[in-house]
Formats: sequence, structure tokens, C-alpha cells
Amino acid sequence: MSQAPLQHRARKRFGQNFLRDPGIISRIVRAIGPAKSDRLIEIGPGQGALTEPLLDAGGALEVIELDRDLIPGLRVQFFNYPGFVIHEGDALKFDFNALKGDGPALRVVGNLPYNISTPLIVHLLGMGTAVQDMHFMLQKEVVERLAAEPGGTDWGRLSVMAQYYCQVEQLFIVPPEAFVPRPKVDSAIVRLTPHESLPHPADDPALLFELVKLAFGQRRKTLRNNLKGRVSAETLEALSIDPGRRPQTLSVAEYVMIANHVARLDAEQASAERGEP
Repeated sequence: MSQAPLQHRARKRFGQNFLRDPGIISRIVRAIGPAKSDRLIEIGPGQGALTEPLLDAGGALEVIELDRDLIPGLRVQFFNYPGFVIHEGDALKFDFNALKGDGPALRVVGNLPYNISTPLIVHLLGMGTAVQDMHFMLQKEVVERLAAEPGGTDWGRLSVMAQYYCQVEQLFIVPPEAFVPRPKVDSAIVRLTPHESLPHPADDPALLFELVKLAFGQRRKTLRNNLKGRVSAETLEALSIDPGRRPQTLSVAEYVMIANHVARLDAEQASAERGEP
């Protein structure tokens, strides 16, 4: 068993809300299902509410913590767990590929601060085979966007990016009273499992996400308007996509189809400019 956590005042600039509900904590750990052979990484352990049951279940855990004032308390709290390792730093800048090294893929978990959740998920999505799966507590609205389906109001740029790389499952809701201090919004647990092979591979993922960003630049406008200057209405029609559709009606497969077609057109134009046959 660990020692009791030291008292620490939650810091607004780090978006800290500490999980306190033991029932919710147990439910999260069951959803993760840690095993002794897992390479578990916890982002933002805070005061160790999830850390201890994860260590008890798996035997080893590495944590990434930005708040230097929390680290001494974590060292004291988990000093008797030989498999406990602390990495001091910003998860947004962390190289998870380097952390994986030649070892097994990482299982990443965390109660993510609302102010960094989206950029951190985007950062992790770019880590390829370094990540086996991710279990995060996020603002409920963010989880709904991650797990949305085309045609709904929640379907957007984040939905396309996440589902291009991962299978997304919204697991359960976590009410504000499970935290100290109590946030003003509901939270939810999401599981992100990277596809073993991409169902709709893009020839140029950077181009795909550039076009998705353009498409969702103004949600109420049509593809014809939002993609103007990059993808012509004639190009969309050639792909059997109505230029009058709005961005939230297109699936991941349709965005990939557009991007791959544009990539080929760009390659042909570049070749012609070089005078190649």
C-alpha cells in the first residue's frame, strides 16, 4: 500500500481537478484492464487516485507530470513500488516513440486537463505504432466529438482525425461531484484503439488534415465555398461528391478519397512543371 497523498491545492493554470470517487476509479481501472505485461503510461497522475490501483493491478507504471510541486508527494506516496517511474515534463512535447523504444506499445491513460485534451490527443494520434490504446477522462463534449458519426452536429475535424487513426468508444459518464474541485461540466471516459491497418489510408495524411481543416473552417458553408482555391467543384463532382454538401455530412472515407485525388493532381502538376512526360 502507498502512503496517504500529501495535500496540494489544485492549480487553475494546469486545469487540475482531482478525482476522488472510489467507485468511479474502480470502474475506470476495470475498463482499462491492466496486465502485468503492459507498458502503462499515466499522463498527469495528480495526487495518485488512479496511480495506486493501476500499480496494484499491473505492477509497473510510468507517469508524466508537469506540476513540479506534485512530484515529491508522488515519490513519497509510491516509494515502495519498484515499478513506479516519474517523467517530469509536458506531455504535449513528450516523444512517446522514444519512450516506447524497442519495447511493447504503450497503453496511455489519464484524467486530462480540459485545456490541453484536444491538442494532446492530436499529438498522440501522430505517434503511429508507439501506442496500443488510450483511455482518457475528458470533458463530455470532447468525447462526444471524438465518437460522433457523420451528419450530426458533433461531427467535425477532431472526429475525422481520431477516427482516421482509431476506433473510438465512449464508455461512461463521470459527474462533477466525483472531483475536487468540482468542475462545471460532466466528464466521460473514452477508449481510443489505433487501427491495426488503416481502413482508409491517405497517400498524404498531412494533405488530408489540411483539407479537413479547410472544409470545417465554416461549418455552415458548403464544400464549394470552404475548399475553393484548393479543390474545385468540378473535382468534387468527378468524385461523385455534391459540392453543395456541408462538411459535417462527409465520412472519413470520402475525405480520404478527396485528399488522395488531390495528391495525384498535385503530383501530376509538379511533374508537368518539371517537364517530365
